[in-house]
Amino acid sequence: MGINKDQVEGRVKEAAGKIQESAAKVVGNSTQQAKGLLNQAAGAAQAKFGDAKEVVKENIKNEKKWEDQDKAKRDDQDKANARP
Repeated sequence: MGINKDQVEGRVKEAAGKIQESAAKVVGNSTQQAKGLLNQAAGAAQAKFGDAKEVVKENIKNEKKWEDQDKAKRDDQDKANARP
C-alpha cells in the first residue's frame, strides 16, 4: 500500500497539535491547549481519510486485476470451444 498526501499531512498536523497542547499545558494557556487538541483531531481525521483513499485505490487495482484474469480465462475457453 502506498502513502498519500493526506496521510502525511494529517499525521504531521496531529503531531504538531500534540506539541502545541503540551506546550500550552506547561505555560497554562487553555486556549492554545484547546487549539492543540483540535489540531490533533483534525490531523487524525485527515490521516484516516488518506488511509481510506489508499484502501479504495488498492481495491480498485485488485478488482481490475481480477477482471483481467477472468477475461483471459474466458478468452481461453472461447478459443478452446471454437476448435473444430
